[in-house]
Amino acid sequence: MKKWMKFVLVIAVMSVIFVAGCKDDTTDPDVSAFETVTNYMDDNGMTVTELFDGWITTASAVVDTVTYTVPDYYVMDIRSQAHYDTLGHIEGAVHSSLGTIVTDAALADKPIIVVCYSGQSAGHAVMALRLSGYSDAKSLKWGMSGWNSVFDVWSGNTNQLNHANWEAAPGLVADAEIFDYPEIDSDTEDGAGILLERVAAMLEGGFKGITALDGDTTVGALDNPADFFINNYWAAEDVATYGNIQTAYRINPLVLENLDAASTIVTYCWTGQTSSMVTAYLNVLGYDAKSLKFGVNGIIYDDLLGHKWAASMDYDYVVTTP
Repeated sequence: MKKWMKFVLVIAVMSVIFVAGCKDDTTDPDVSAFETVTNYMDDNGMTVTELFDGWITTASAVVDTVTYTVPDYYVMDIRSQAHYDTLGHIEGAVHSSLGTIVTDAALADKPIIVVCYSGQSAGHAVMALRLSGYSDAKSLKWGMSGWNSVFDVWSGNTNQLNHANWEAAPGLVADAEIFDYPEIDSDTEDGAGILLERVAAMLEGGFKGITALDGDTTVGALDNPADFFINNYWAAEDVATYGNIQTAYRINPLVLENLDAASTIVTYCWTGQTSSMVTAYLNVLGYDAKSLKFGVNGIIYDDLLGHKWAASMDYDYVVTTP
């Protein structure tokens, strides 16, 4: 009898071990792809705080003013090939594109700096790189506009609009709400695999920017704030100083459950460069997100006491020899 009881006990223990082992090998069907990828990112040094740590630098901080090169970095220029070749580029910079930035980065032998026209689209590229293992990739602040005035596209995009949809200081932001997370379609249940797919999808979608004012065929965020979920990515004291776009929320730090996945999320900051990073991050996670191009420099430029475009440097550059 004792032998029989021991046998039954052994069988029971083995059954428990077998079932537990099977559970470990099976993905919980109640865990969404969104939760899987965000948990993976949080566990692997890709929280919002970590992704934004040291992500931007100025030309004056990295240039060698004797050679006008950037010797400590691998400079990737994502402007058009024509502008890179004929208008000019930083000596030593290699041409790439937003769509191919991660693939091309495999050739980098130094930390990467991405440069574009104004610093807008470079934020998307840097976010893609940081989510792909290049955790020290940086954006060149102001883009090539900051390198030399021949490249300046910033000066023509600063404005004092005095728009009716700008809520004057001390501002009035909407109270934060709780929303559902977006749904992500994925061919894999693995966090790393989902992230790989989503970064590729974000890059394939191109730069997601929006203007403040309506265009001939486009809707502006400032002209039509009620059409969007607008997020002011400032500190509270900055809203008190300058005001905000009407209907805007202020979700900073970025809390994902406070963002409406059913709406187009427009993030704005001072210059459009930080909001480009935020927008890329949100699109990777399945949100429909856009960055307000040129930020409030394009809305209340004259009012700004800082965080504003000033002037280009006068650094040398080279053109591609035919």
